[in-house]
Amino acid sequence: MRAVRGHVRGGAERLVYEEVATPVPHRGEVLVEVHAAGITFAELGWDLSWQTADGRDRTPVIPAHEVSGVVAGLGPGLDDDLAVGDEVYGLIDFDRDGAAAEFTVVPAAALAMRPRGVSHTEAAALPLAALTAWQALVDHAKVLPGERVLVQGGAGGVGNYVVQLGAALGAEVTAAVRSADREFVTGLGAARVIAYDEDDAVAEAGFDAVVDTVGGTTLLASYGLLRPGGRLVSLTAPPPPQAAAEHGVQDVFFVVSPDREELTRLAELVDEGSLRPVVARTYPLAEGRAAYESGATEHAPGKTVITVRP
Repeated sequence: MRAVRGHVRGGAERLVYEEVATPVPHRGEVLVEVHAAGITFAELGWDLSWQTADGRDRTPVIPAHEVSGVVAGLGPGLDDDLAVGDEVYGLIDFDRDGAAAEFTVVPAAALAMRPRGVSHTEAAALPLAALTAWQALVDHAKVLPGERVLVQGGAGGVGNYVVQLGAALGAEVTAAVRSADREFVTGLGAARVIAYDEDDAVAEAGFDAVVDTVGGTTLLASYGLLRPGGRLVSLTAPPPPQAAAEHGVQDVFFVVSPDREELTRLAELVDEGSLRPVVARTYPLAEGRAAYESGATEHAPGKTVITVRP
């Protein structure tokens, strides 16, 4: 098969398009014929992208860990409801080879039936970002209908799904974005927009929950925007020690994990029209290196996706 691989740790300049052996699924794994793969620009800088969980080098590696495709084979002893021919999507752990290839092997538990109301390309834009948004709002912030939620960076790759899912959950969503993205996030369901590049941009305090996708000074400022007992979810870095206690709120940082049940729910929301995949740009597999290089210059809302098959 053809794949994009990195033989030496580094950035996009290390990626090459080449012929490699087709992987073989082992126990509990599924061979997926890849149709599209979503990429995360930052992943080439993460340790897990280049080594195993216990620190061993695993180069050469295949990047792009969001996949949409068709089940092409099942590993031995797989007692599962997946079958050859099923159209699936999912999130691949970053300490394994990804989906910038014609085929990839994925643990069955990390896959779900893909939303059928959208293309493979759109489905591949969902797993990492939409799962992160769901887990932030539902598993950690435990947002309830009618609550006020602020999304810091609401037009970003994850933020746009936090806005959409917050609205779908019945929350009153405020999105903090650049003024140029005001119309975009309003169309996603934001009830209010704060344009942080405008002089009169003011975020009133009293939010029940804040989901921060920006970090740094934005994370620090978010504490003062919560009501007493409010919940802050950081998606960029662990919150400062003692900050929650000082402000009388709760805070948490987490790393997204694959979850079939949640992927299934997200697919249902897409097919119901409550969640819209956002694709910024696509590149063919042969231009996988260019896809990663584009992260240095392109900032359109949504996910960059590598298309492998029509």
